[in-house]
Amino acid sequence: MKTVAVTRVGNLRAEDADERGLIGLADFPAQPLGPEDVRIRVAYAGICGSDPHVAEGYFGTEVPIGLGHEISGVVEALGERAHRTGLGVGDRVAGNFLRFCGTCLPCRDGRQQFCEFIQEYNRPGMAETVTWHESQVYRLPDDVSLRQGALLEPVSVAVRIADKTRLRVGDRVVVCGGGPIGQLALQVLKLHGATSLTMIEPIAERREMALRGGADHVIDPLAEDQGARAEEITGGRGFDVVIDASGSTRAVPGLLDLAAHGATVIYGAMYPADYELPLNLSSFLYLKELTLTGVFVSPYAFPRAVQLLPHLRLDDFTRAVYDLDDAVAAFAEHLSGRHPKVLIRCNDIPDGS
Repeated sequence: MKTVAVTRVGNLRAEDADERGLIGLADFPAQPLGPEDVRIRVAYAGICGSDPHVAEGYFGTEVPIGLGHEISGVVEALGERAHRTGLGVGDRVAGNFLRFCGTCLPCRDGRQQFCEFIQEYNRPGMAETVTWHESQVYRLPDDVSLRQGALLEPVSVAVRIADKTRLRVGDRVVVCGGGPIGQLALQVLKLHGATSLTMIEPIAERREMALRGGADHVIDPLAEDQGARAEEITGGRGFDVVIDASGSTRAVPGLLDLAAHGATVIYGAMYPADYELPLNLSSFLYLKELTLTGVFVSPYAFPRAVQLLPHLRLDDFTRAVYDLDDAVAAFAEHLSGRHPKVLIRCNDIPDGS
């Protein structure tokens, strides 16, 4: 089965061709259909900002490493006991690439993100088909297209970020980084009652996208003094919620200065494994009593993310589409930064939504 995979570990942007990571098509065996499984004919798979980290060996170095965790498609087959969620053959679906075991102590303690067996089940979705347990699969609303449905997983991350903010209606919020997670988090927090909603982003097109998505203000950190702009926007009080979705080690240290007393700061991106954030404990944790936290994966967020899909502006994320055979070009386009999201069309499936 054709599957997009890392075929050589390394930085996808490395200047030395011999050291550069490579993406290509590999032949993976079709996954068996267990009694509680759902086989999905994949329509679209999104390229995630984490995929270059996978290519660098962040989660292992044994190649080929199958890719794809943001998918939509159509149910092709069901195991004989896959009936509890009401799915049927032909249903348009998306899902959670993670299967939580449900039996380890973290799962039973309401903390699925720390499932002790989370790495034992990795079935890449950037392929012709993927077979997942029925607990991972969600039927798409009728008014959500298959292209839009491929955004369910990143929307779930935005929902989890919103959960961790502990946002009160009317709180002032700033988001750093106008990629997919930052843009979706901004939209979700707008619906959640955020005010003075601000996007920090150096790319003009993404600042414009943030304004379309509900931002009250945008800041260009390369051309403006973001501290002065934050003072102006918040009346000198700072933001009650600060979110980093950039993953930029140049951007994250200065965000603490934008936080109000008692604010919550969310680090909602992937960062280099060896990066250590400089942190003055006296200033930020003692005197300002900031709450600092992060986001790994999205337990318990998918049912609500499905409900939110029809209420979000998603068309900006669905315009750049490449066929499965053109996966190498699709990744090159992703790395160019010209589009907020690049989708790979894994099968040509008519979409009646």
